[in-house]
This record gives sequence, structure tokens and C-alpha cells, in this order.
Amino acid sequence: MQNLKSYTTPHNMPSGESGRLASLLTLDEGAGVDEVALAREVGEGLPTRAAMALIDVLGRTRVVGPIIPEATLRRHVKSRTKLPREHSERLYAISRVVDAAARAWHGDHAATLAFLDRPHPLLAGQSPIDMACSSTAGADAVLALIRRAEAGIAL
Repeated sequence: MQNLKSYTTPHNMPSGESGRLASLLTLDEGAGVDEVALAREVGEGLPTRAAMALIDVLGRTRVVGPIIPEATLRRHVKSRTKLPREHSERLYAISRVVDAAARAWHGDHAATLAFLDRPHPLLAGQSPIDMACSSTAGADAVLALIRRAEAGIAL
């Protein structure tokens, strides 16, 4: 939950998406990360603390299982190795959705989670978090929904 606090004061958070995502995922470089560095880090595998950061924001049941199998996470935490690329890419996709929702709801943790958990008619009745966890295309659909809401299009 701590990771969304910076969204309540936008002037204190990185202006670029890559910096916000790096901060959200607690990557070492944080706000100083550019798109290339973030892409490299995701491609090489994110540290397990990135998963723990999303667990802190979303809750364990929304991350362990739907995004990363429990055995995989446990194994990489124990061996202190980076997550596989596949799981790193899934964490990255979900973090983009969390970032967009947190910006739209100005860091209000309860409102962000309520949006992510509530079935939505424009997502064929799926919740945004379930849609985002289904695939990268699902995450893109949720991002498009949030963009439409920010543009003032009735949802």
C-alpha cells in the first residue's frame, strides 16, 4: 500500500511512466529509469522484490497464482535469483495497469482496488485485474478503458 502514497502528490512522483513503474516495482534506479533500462531489466528478469511490491499493493491472492505461481516465487526468493522473463513481463504488464489506475484515482488505494476488482461491462463482465492478468492484450484493454475514463468518455 505504501507504493501508492506517491500518487496522492503527483509533483513528488516521476513524470515518465518508466520512472513510475520502476518506483512501483521498487527497482534500484527508481525514478531515474528510462524506457530502455526498464526494458532491459524486464528482459533480464525482475528481482523478487518487484513481486513483493505488487503483493503489497494488490494483496497476495491477486499476484501469487494469477501472475506468478507460488512455487516459482518461493524458489526465486529462496535462491535470491531473478524471476524468469515470462513472469517479469507479466509483472510489468500488471504494474502498468496499477500505475494507470492509481493515477486516475489519485493514489486512493481503496478506490484503485475497487476499480480493479469490480466486474466491468466494457470488459465483458470481467474485473479489470482479471482481464489484465489474462494476457498482455487484456492489460492493454484495461489501459484503454482507463484512458477513455480520463478523457471523459462515459463508461
